[in-house]
Amino acid sequence: MTPLNRDFYERDPVIVARELIGKRLIRRTSQGLCSGVIVETEAYLATDDPASHSYRGRTRKNATMFGQAGLLYIYPIHARHCLNAVTESRGIASAVLIRAVRPLHGVELMQQRRQCPLLDLARGPARLCEAFDVDRRLDGWDLTRGTRIWIEQGDDAEVSDQQIAVSPRIGVTSGHELKLRFFLKDSPFVSGARSVGRI
Repeated sequence: MTPLNRDFYERDPVIVARELIGKRLIRRTSQGLCSGVIVETEAYLATDDPASHSYRGRTRKNATMFGQAGLLYIYPIHARHCLNAVTESRGIASAVLIRAVRPLHGVELMQQRRQCPLLDLARGPARLCEAFDVDRRLDGWDLTRGTRIWIEQGDDAEVSDQQIAVSPRIGVTSGHELKLRFFLKDSPFVSGARSVGRI
């Protein structure tokens, strides 16, 4: 299992968000290994994006966003957490939120943590983090290390543009007009509406 390298993340978050669709998220804990195919992402830009946590500058809580590409940026929401991959160069605070995955391995372990049907295990960023046992302790973790948590190519063939749809992001209070959400259009594991256009 080879993690995506730093070059993959050192690019525009829009490109990374689209190309993460179909990749595999892996999480290893003392309880066992969980994995899932990424089916939904959102890009958050370093400039002119009022929905981004970095919009008003660096703080103690968002400092990881200003670090090197490939770091994990974790933030709390409603007593749960959301998982982001930092993109571009150090000091350019952009990231990609992983919103949903299709569970592959460790389903029983995810169900122990979530107590819900397969379809709802990781459909939405907070559910995903709960199923994969992700919290603020992993903030700043290097996804390129290939331990604890990482993203790899996976076994599936490359996802084509015809299979991916784009829409405005979900649940943001500003930047509504920006179409920065990408998702596998036929996947039942997507967390939001699927009735939007292709790329």
